[in-house]
Amino acid sequence: MFSHRLTLAALVLVPAVAPAQQPADPAKLAAIAPAMQAFVDSGNLAGVATVVGRKDGVLSHEAVGSRDLAAKDPMKKDTLFRIASMTKPVTAIGIMILADEGKLSPDDDVAKHLPEFTNQMIRGSDTVKVGDPVEKATTTFKKPARPVKLRDLLTHTGGLSEYPPGVNDVYSKRNRTLAETALASALQPLRFEPGSQWSYSNPGIDTLGRVIEVVSGQSYEDFLKKRVFDPLGMTDTTFYPTPEQMKRLATTYDRKKDGPLTPAGLSLIGLPANPKHPIPAGGLVSSGADYARLCRMMLNKGELDGKRILSEKAVAEMIRTQTGDIKTGFVDGMSFGYGWAVVKEPKGVTAAVSPGTFGHGGAFGTQAWVDPKQDLFVILLIQRTGLPNADGSAFRQKLQELAVAAVKP
Repeated sequence: MFSHRLTLAALVLVPAVAPAQQPADPAKLAAIAPAMQAFVDSGNLAGVATVVGRKDGVLSHEAVGSRDLAAKDPMKKDTLFRIASMTKPVTAIGIMILADEGKLSPDDDVAKHLPEFTNQMIRGSDTVKVGDPVEKATTTFKKPARPVKLRDLLTHTGGLSEYPPGVNDVYSKRNRTLAETALASALQPLRFEPGSQWSYSNPGIDTLGRVIEVVSGQSYEDFLKKRVFDPLGMTDTTFYPTPEQMKRLATTYDRKKDGPLTPAGLSLIGLPANPKHPIPAGGLVSSGADYARLCRMMLNKGELDGKRILSEKAVAEMIRTQTGDIKTGFVDGMSFGYGWAVVKEPKGVTAAVSPGTFGHGGAFGTQAWVDPKQDLFVILLIQRTGLPNADGSAFRQKLQELAVAAVKP
């Protein structure tokens, strides 16, 4: 009897041992490089860099093809890429750092921090009779049911209009400050009731960059450098590449139908000599190794190598569906958290990943997706314009399938 009691005590006091994580299959990881090389050989891409990893480190880091076709310069692991809208989650991280510090809340009205957003109106239309039977469409304005909140900007449900003429060239010239672009957005009428629809919004994310400046008392880019990039050791992530970094920047290519790849230049999101603002919606240059550290921080619930960037609560809020049943995203089955797109129902290009996988793509075909349930992240870095849908690309789907196959039991 005594022996039986001792055994029960031992069962209570000794913690259960979690099952060992399934090791990644080296042979399946080795299939990534030739699969990406096939896209290069087909003429679709000049070069590709990929990173696959888990919260405790990188499992695979590959580079195939060319960084610059004319220079015959091969793609390398330290090649830099314009990651475009993969900047958006980084801006959201900045907002959530300030939320952790109690300096703002996603539920705040934007006008609390940027008074120029007070008393915005919604643009509508109506038809009035100007004769019989002549009718004329007229523009109307009404007050929204509630003001735009920070959470609306974080989820692309704010209804902000696009930049007006004279400001919409800011992405190629960066000839306005963030204060000026935010004012331009505030002076435009809303397109719909805040929180009622999803519409991808660069002005909304740029406005969050201005909020970071006002609330932190620092420039947007300095704040992110000090609070995100430096602590995470992301030394090649910047809005303003140095001359040395520019030499490692991958050339962006376009392709017309089945023709050859041709250089696309630095259009759309340029890198002029003296920009007045850094484009919170899409201005970052980064590398595979750097963005992998950001993904690992998110997988580790806000911390990496003893450096805490976000609270666990903030991470949880960022990566859960915040948009309810509103249809969002550029592929089926998606929802949105704060700054991150969230897979609600895996299908099509997302079929291999788990519900709750979060990530973001960029205008030049770059992609980064994090699957907490499988402890996995995948990063695809290319520089292509003219893709029908970068989020739905065959490149992304193939990489995800191979990565998931390598870590599944």
